[in-house]
Amino acid sequence: MIYTVTFNPSLDYIVSMNGFEMGMTNRTTGEQMFPGGKGINVSIVLGNLGIESTALGFTAGFTGEQIEREVQKIGLLTDFIHIDKGFSRINVKLKDYEGTEINGMGPEIGQIHVNELFKKLDRLEADDILILAGSIPKSLPDSMYSDILERLQKKGVLFVVDATQELLLNVLQYKPFLIKPNNHELGEIFGVTLETREDVVPYAKKLQERGARNVLVSMAGQGAVLVDEDGAVHMLAAPKGKLVNAVGAGDSMVAGFVAGWTKEQDYDYAFRMGISAGSASAFSELLATREEIERIFESIN
Repeated sequence: MIYTVTFNPSLDYIVSMNGFEMGMTNRTTGEQMFPGGKGINVSIVLGNLGIESTALGFTAGFTGEQIEREVQKIGLLTDFIHIDKGFSRINVKLKDYEGTEINGMGPEIGQIHVNELFKKLDRLEADDILILAGSIPKSLPDSMYSDILERLQKKGVLFVVDATQELLLNVLQYKPFLIKPNNHELGEIFGVTLETREDVVPYAKKLQERGARNVLVSMAGQGAVLVDEDGAVHMLAAPKGKLVNAVGAGDSMVAGFVAGWTKEQDYDYAFRMGISAGSASAFSELLATREEIERIFESIN
């Protein structure tokens, strides 16, 4: 079984508008609302590819209830932990202003809630896949992901981590199966600017030296790079298409890679599935469907 964990799920409120002015009343021309959070996005794309997963995480308040309703409506298995105080965050995304968004904080997660999550994770078995994706609330320490890996490291679980900075670096000692920084996040770790696919390779290998088994680096319009645990370097340019919505593209790449790996146990196949899924979501209004992913996969083969 595949499990995803989203510590800080959200309702993503995506709006379109004709012009935006500070200090003025701005009216939308279009509105959409979806359950959000990187782990949830991964589960959605896995489901679109016909692969079952269970979405774990924390929800609170009326927004948390709506997140659960929306996720279950999609058809995902869920096992969320309910927090009595606060409410799950709402993220406002301005569709016509690339990269412009206002993200909420989310509820405070106490140790009692973390212990509930640990109990659920303790049920994982050998060859289960655990995907930890996204940020965590400020109430939790930067060791949160590494605490989970340390707790489960002897159970034979495959760990996938899509995070930044200390959340990512702290897990490397536990030899995660896959990590997925983008080129900017990878550059920040080492204090360098990485612009080409060739640029990222030596730094991806440095993360392998610290413990990561496979390093998948997303690069938006530049494509992606995979340095696999067998020593091979895989590179692909970005498939051609019109960028419609970059939200969830990286999460889709993780889902595509995991789906490809579970099907073929082949890194080249998994890499191509990853970049196909990520690109398909970037070219779509919503997260990629199976048909959209397969169409791109065929084109890059």
